[in-house]
Amino acid sequence: MKHFFFFFFLSSSVVYSQTYETTFTVKVVSVIDGNTLEVVDDNDNHLTFLLSEVDCPEIGQSLSEEAKSFTSDLVLKKKVIVQRKGKDWLGNKLAVVKLKKGTILHEELLKAGLAWASKKASNQSTSLQSNAKERSLGIWSAAEPTPPWIFRRQQTMNQSKGR
Repeated sequence: MKHFFFFFFLSSSVVYSQTYETTFTVKVVSVIDGNTLEVVDDNDNHLTFLLSEVDCPEIGQSLSEEAKSFTSDLVLKKKVIVQRKGKDWLGNKLAVVKLKKGTILHEELLKAGLAWASKKASNQSTSLQSNAKERSLGIWSAAEPTPPWIFRRQQTMNQSKGR
């Protein structure tokens, strides 16, 4: 019986360490929107991640297709390095995604003006957003672009309430 519990503990520890590694390589199999990726690991596990530090235009918003296409061009069907960064308040998994040469995906979206830096973003991210804004790139070409978190709230408020 002792051996069973020891084996169970040992096998659980191995599964736990494999499942919850913080940095690992995956292949991107789908780009859901500009900042949401579906990936598959070497064990054929499918995972969905939101990019940490940014929020891209939502489907139905101006430049949402451009953000999705930009992200697809950079990562779709390619191997990337994912560094887990915890979860957001809704429980979505957050990650920093690095491309082959060390390029960080969310930084590229900010440089192109296709994402907003989050409130908890690094100084680097907020600086990249400021540069894109100064140059009127992407979302910053509009006089008053609607951030995606406001757009989502407006969509929820506009839905009819069933009784």
